[in-house]
Amino acid sequence: MQFFSMHFVMIASSLCLAWGLRYGWQASSDKGWQMRWQKALVCFVLPPMLVTMTAIAVLCMGADGQMIGLQAGRLSYAIAITFLIYGIFRSGQLAWNGWISLQKLQKLVVACQVVASGSTDQARLLDMPMLFAAQIGFWRSHLFVSQGLLDTLDAQHLEAVLLHERAHAHYRDTFWFFWLGCLRQLMTWLPNTQALWEELLLLRELRADRWAAQHLDGLLLAESLVAMVSNNMNPIETFAAAFGSTNTSDRLEERINFLLAEPEPLPQFSWRSLFWIGFSLLPLAALPLHS
Repeated sequence: MQFFSMHFVMIASSLCLAWGLRYGWQASSDKGWQMRWQKALVCFVLPPMLVTMTAIAVLCMGADGQMIGLQAGRLSYAIAITFLIYGIFRSGQLAWNGWISLQKLQKLVVACQVVASGSTDQARLLDMPMLFAAQIGFWRSHLFVSQGLLDTLDAQHLEAVLLHERAHAHYRDTFWFFWLGCLRQLMTWLPNTQALWEELLLLRELRADRWAAQHLDGLLLAESLVAMVSNNMNPIETFAAAFGSTNTSDRLEERINFLLAEPEPLPQFSWRSLFWIGFSLLPLAALPLHS
């Protein structure tokens, strides 16, 4: 069994590059909103995708043969298979835990109704005294609200909360952040994993806040946010996007300041981000070199 095979060099190189890409990231609120989105998304997605694509490339090449004059090596092949099996298992475990939690929450639903006059927000009502509103699900999420929310907030502040949740449904945040959560679980040992995850969660909430602020006063949203955070219950992290998912005072302050500041354009799809993430496919280009 050859230890220093070409496939082993590929795996080791991808791991070192992934570490370096994550290590160099630093959070900064001074940069433009669009730039923050692009940098955080690329730094979060590219490293684990690069390692995953390398493992897939090694799997496709097989345990036998040669690459640039070096033997393939069975050890590197076993490492690649183990990593991919682990990734599938962790993603499946994340989906299963989220589904179980969702089923438990469904049992607490007492009614389905329109929760604001003049809107079409069909909500699943939870008989709970705390203030709670969240989009929960996968591709097609559902709005869950608590009875405490309906009893506490007036019509204007309730509409602000519902508009924020409608923004999460519009961007399908529950779907995309499920897959981002899988990447987070896949390589938690990389530097800045938790910090990048919290940055993306914050940017997700800022985007939903700004989308809702197009339709009503930002001050109403800020007041609703303070009320929700002070009486918040933790949603299902895997399948949920909630208005009050602000875990620290710094994040709450940044969201409020963002709502009260001059409106910024909503972040747009960036081909530049797609281009950088596309670098994770480079290991597949080595397939023709294997024989």
